[in-house]
Amino acid sequence: MVDGADAARVGAADGVAAAQARTAGDAGVPVDAQRPAGAGRVVPFVADVGDPGAVARVVADVERELGPIGIGVSVAGVLRPGSVAETSDEDWAATFAVNATGVFTVLREISRRMQPRGNGVLVTVGSNAAGVPRAGMAAYAASKAAATMLTRCLGLELAGAGIRCNIVSPGSTDTEMQRLLWTDDSGEARVIAGNPEQFRVGIPLGRIADPADIADAVLFLASDRARHITMQNLYVDGGATLRA
Repeated sequence: MVDGADAARVGAADGVAAAQARTAGDAGVPVDAQRPAGAGRVVPFVADVGDPGAVARVVADVERELGPIGIGVSVAGVLRPGSVAETSDEDWAATFAVNATGVFTVLREISRRMQPRGNGVLVTVGSNAAGVPRAGMAAYAASKAAATMLTRCLGLELAGAGIRCNIVSPGSTDTEMQRLLWTDDSGEARVIAGNPEQFRVGIPLGRIADPADIADAVLFLASDRARHITMQNLYVDGGATLRA
């Protein structure tokens, strides 16, 4: 999260250290628990984004270990599907704790350090569900909508300091979260085809996203190629929302 998007030293904060190591290893990026010798390394840190104190500590740890944060990306998210009538208080609170309040805490802590330095980039990974109604996903969609508007408001507040804030909103992506929604081997095909009974459009490009598709969009917005882009929401969903 420092000094450039294409060859950054990355501090990856997650609630489970093993998950961080697996994610970075799957991406083919070296993981080192110590200060990296050069660019292109991922250094794992542990923090619960639902705990403001833990977020503040991990941001301080990243800056101490890796240097000033130049790029901050908020990626954490949870999904507890269910209709509004079926959603418990616990599910609602847990969803917002990560998807909305967690994003707020991460962006607040990083931006507090960026603002006096007068530069930086913040990217929130939201969801196309924030822009179109989805049956059985009210808590998730509402939390992602909150994170989206939070990021845009922050972008307005920080523009004078030269800090850009944008959102990447993926559609269905080949992740563990997505696969947990599939009940059989035809799950991917059903997502691509859509579901008229749930008023859900399919994916015009005929494929679900690979995680690299989302990462490339984040990388673009974090790079100097997007130096005049802020407060924008980039949908990466194969056209699934028809940009509703």
